[in-house]
Amino acid sequence: MVDLKSLYQEVIIDHNKNPRNYGELKNPDIEVDGYNPLCGDHYIIYVKFDNDKVAQITFKGSGCAISKASASIMTTMVKGKTKLEALELFEIFHKLVKGENINSQDFEKLGRLEAFSEISEFPTRVKCAILPWHTLKNAIENKKQTVSTE
Repeated sequence: MVDLKSLYQEVIIDHNKNPRNYGELKNPDIEVDGYNPLCGDHYIIYVKFDNDKVAQITFKGSGCAISKASASIMTTMVKGKTKLEALELFEIFHKLVKGENINSQDFEKLGRLEAFSEISEFPTRVKCAILPWHTLKNAIENKKQTVSTE
């Protein structure tokens, strides 16, 4: 039987050590800063849209393993999705990390984001996991001000 906790840890470690879509995107439609003053996580999310779809998305910055893995997985999950689909995924992920109930249909949409299912047991880490997502939300809503978890 697979130890899910170990599998989830491996996913987070892998995305931290080998972040996907890491780096500055040339000529983005929008770039938004996200900052967690408590732990120092700081990321910039770069997005290019094709009409209503996330055509390209990258990030750069630094932070803990949780925040970097969250940003990495987020970029792989939302690329190609519509703005509405990306915002829906944000809402589902937000519920997951806060320990709220998620219906089975929404839970299936999480994919590798399931790795963060136990973060709710560590309230200070929730802000680390959700920082890139709030930053993406601002980008989708065309809000350029810096996102802070405080």
